[in-house]
Amino acid sequence: MSSERPLAGKISLVTGGSRGIGLAVARRLAILGCDLAVCARHPAGLESAARELEPYGVRVFTSCADVSRANDVNSFVQSTRQALGEIDFVVNNAGIGLFLPGYQATEEQWDTVLDTNLKSVFLVCRAVSPEMIRRKTGHIINISSLAGKNAFAGGSIYCASKWGLMGFTQSLAEDLRVHNIRVSAICPGTVATEFSPHSGRDPSKMLQADDIAHAVETIVTQSPHSFISEILLRPTQKP
Repeated sequence: MSSERPLAGKISLVTGGSRGIGLAVARRLAILGCDLAVCARHPAGLESAARELEPYGVRVFTSCADVSRANDVNSFVQSTRQALGEIDFVVNNAGIGLFLPGYQATEEQWDTVLDTNLKSVFLVCRAVSPEMIRRKTGHIINISSLAGKNAFAGGSIYCASKWGLMGFTQSLAEDLRVHNIRVSAICPGTVATEFSPHSGRDPSKMLQADDIAHAVETIVTQSPHSFISEILLRPTQKP
């Protein structure tokens, strides 16, 4: 293990890793030396991500998976272990945004957002935790949002998913810290990706995907006797 590649030999699993924040995180972990397991729902995006990650000289395993479905999650985790080995880091990044007044939302819209942003994290954590507990090592990082801290008009469903994610993350951290497993949350503000419309905002003043990747790097390179439980990220200037 060199200072330039401090995570060489480690294995990271990244959900929603074919574009945006997920791809930026996967790229940063590859630079640090991590072998990668990346999932997303669309094969073309995964193929593109694999090509982009190839020059970093790490093993990259990709799989189409809908992480809101237990069978897909279990299959992805099992396939990762077979292809790469035991998982050291998990970055739960997959998510969607849907912004409208809560009283106008349909049940289907509620289920879609909560299943993608919250249930998926539960399913992935449930799938990876037993082996991490057996090995007494591991780190789970959940990409949340400042919407998990602050309410805003039109954000009822999205905020509900992220507030729930914060509660789940904090409780799971207490459940797993006795097994030497760390659980952290990153809460960014508005990020300049295709995730949601940014009408009237200046993208150059927004957070960039690499800012979230830097926060992940900070967490995974933390001294082993402590852990950063939560990072709040805001742009220096309001967009």
